[in-house]
Amino acid sequence: MLHSVLADHAAWIAIGIVLLTFVGFALERYPPEVVASAGAALYIALGLVTPQQTYSAFSNPAPLTIAAMFVLTGALVRTGVLERIVGRLLDMAGERPAIAIGSLFAGVLVLGGFINNTPLVLILIPIVLRLAKTFSIPSTLLLIPASYVAVMSGTMTLIGTSTNLLVDGVAREAGLERFGILEITPIGIVVGVSGCLFLAIFGRFLLPRREEVKEEEDGSSLPYLSELTVLGEGEVTEAPLGEVTAFQLPGLRFLGIRRGGQMLREALEEETLNIGDRLVFMATSSELLTLRQHEGVRVGTMSIANPINGENEDEDEEVVAEAILAPNSSMIGRPLRASRLGAEGIAVLGIHRHNHIAGEDLGSARLRAADRLLVAGAAKVLDRMNDRGDVVSTTRTSARAFRRTRAPIAIGALAGVVGLAAFAGMDIGLLAMMAVAAILVLRCIDAEEAWQSIDGGILVLIYAMLIIGIGLQHSGAVEMVVGALTPLLGGLSALALLLVVYLLTSLLTELISSSAVAVIMTPIAIVLAQQMGQDPRPLVVAVMFAGSASFATPIGYQTNTLVYAAGNYKFVDFLKIGVPMNLIVGIAACMAIYLYYQV
Repeated sequence: MLHSVLADHAAWIAIGIVLLTFVGFALERYPPEVVASAGAALYIALGLVTPQQTYSAFSNPAPLTIAAMFVLTGALVRTGVLERIVGRLLDMAGERPAIAIGSLFAGVLVLGGFINNTPLVLILIPIVLRLAKTFSIPSTLLLIPASYVAVMSGTMTLIGTSTNLLVDGVAREAGLERFGILEITPIGIVVGVSGCLFLAIFGRFLLPRREEVKEEEDGSSLPYLSELTVLGEGEVTEAPLGEVTAFQLPGLRFLGIRRGGQMLREALEEETLNIGDRLVFMATSSELLTLRQHEGVRVGTMSIANPINGENEDEDEEVVAEAILAPNSSMIGRPLRASRLGAEGIAVLGIHRHNHIAGEDLGSARLRAADRLLVAGAAKVLDRMNDRGDVVSTTRTSARAFRRTRAPIAIGALAGVVGLAAFAGMDIGLLAMMAVAAILVLRCIDAEEAWQSIDGGILVLIYAMLIIGIGLQHSGAVEMVVGALTPLLGGLSALALLLVVYLLTSLLTELISSSAVAVIMTPIAIVLAQQMGQDPRPLVVAVMFAGSASFATPIGYQTNTLVYAAGNYKFVDFLKIGVPMNLIVGIAACMAIYLYYQV
C-alpha cells in the first residue's frame, strides 16, 4: 500500500521534501549541509532515489574540482601571493584614495575569476579597514562593495565560484556540452563593469556612513609592534631599507631605526642597516614569522634558555602563541625588557595594543592589561606562564610564515590549470587534481593545511543536493514543474524567458544556499528550454550568474556574511543597496547572455 502511494505520488512527495528543505534553510536552526543531508536521506529512505542513483551523485566531477580549487587557493594564501598582489596595488596608488580603491577592486575583480572568493575576502577585510583608516573614509562605504566585487569576480570564469562548476557538472549530466573555462568571461565582464559603475555612482548615497567597526579578533591580521636586530652581513645590509627585497611586504610599516643611543625617524627607506641596528616596525603575525626565517637577523626580543628542575627545555619543540595579559599580571606597568619573560626562555615577537602603538620600541613598551603578545618558546614554558596567571589565555597562533620562495610554483600550477583547460580543451577537474598533487609534493602547502582549506560543509551540501536533484528528475517532479510553467511562459520571448529564470534563481539565492539553487534550477531550466524549443545553454548560464548574484541580504552568500560580521552593518543596509544592485546586474547579465548567444 505504502509503495503504491509513493509510486503514484512520487513527484508531489519529491517537491514536498524540497519545500521542507527550503524551510529548513530559511529557519537556520541547523547548518545548510545538515538540512540538505536530511532531505537527501528522506529521498533515499522513501525510495525516490535508488542506491545506484545515490552512488552516481558521487561520480559528478564538480565537487572534486571545487575541492581542488580550494586547495589551489590555499596555496596562493600560504605562499603570500594574494597579500603581495594586493599590497602592490595599494603601493602603486600611493596617497590617492580614488586610485587606491579603484586599483584594489579592479585587482579583486581579476583575481576572483581564478580563485575562491571566500579566502580572498578574508584577506581583503583587514586591507580595506587599513585603507579606510589611512584615507579617513568610513569603512562601511567600502566593506559591502568589497564583497559585491568579489561576488561579481566569481562570474568571470568557470572556476571563479563553486556555483559555476556545480551548474556545469549538473548540465553535463543532463547531456549538455561542457562549458569552456573562459566561455562566460565576456558576460562576466559586462556584469562586473555594470556592477562597479553602479557602486561608484550610487554607493555613496545608498551605503551607510558609520565610523565604528569591529576589529578582527583572530590576531592573524592585527598589527604588532616589533623590532628586528641585524646580527650579521647579508641581504638587509647590502642596500637602502626601501630596496631590500625581504622588506617588500604589504603588512610592514617602518617606525624607526635604533642605532646606538639614537633613534632615527626620518627618511628611513634611504638608510642602509648596519650590524647591531634595531629596526622598529609594525607588521602582522604572518609577516613577523616570515621575517623571522631570514638568516642574520633576530625578530623580537631574545629568549634565554633557563632549564628548570633539570629539564632541558631547549630540546622541546618551539611553539608560537598569542597571549593576552591578565589585569592582575605582575608584569603590568613594567617595560617589556624588564619583564621576566626572557629569563624564562620566552621570546616576545611583537605586541599589539588596541588602537595604539605600544611604545617607542619593543623593549621600552610598558605592558598593560589586555595587551596581546606574540610569543615563542618551549610548550612547557608557555604553559607555566599561563598557569601562573600572567595571561588570560595562551593560544597557538593560526598565522604561519609565508613560503614566498614557492610562490612561482603556486602561480604556475593555477596558470597551468587555466591555460590547458582554456586553450587545450583538457578536463579542468583532472588538471586541478594534478595541480594539487604538484603543489603538495613541492611543499607550497602542507597536506594538513591543504585539507583544512577545503570547506567540508560545502562539499557535503553539494553531494546532498545532487542526490535531491537526481530524485527530482527521476520522480517526475522536474517535468511536472516545467509542465505547470510552460503554459504561463509559452508566450514569452527568449529575452523575457531569460529574465524570468534569472529572477527566480536570484530570489531563491537570497534565501538559501546558491549550491542548492544551482542543483534544482539547472535541470528545470534545461527541460523548460527543450519544451519551448529553445537552446538550453543561455538559460543554464542565467542560472550560473543568478546563483552568484546575491546582494540583497547578508546571509545569501558567504562573502556578504563575512563583511556583515566585520563592519557595523544592519540587515537593512544590504537591502537598501542590494536590491537595486540585483536589478542592475540582472538586467546587464540577461542582455549580455541574449546578445552573446544570439538567442
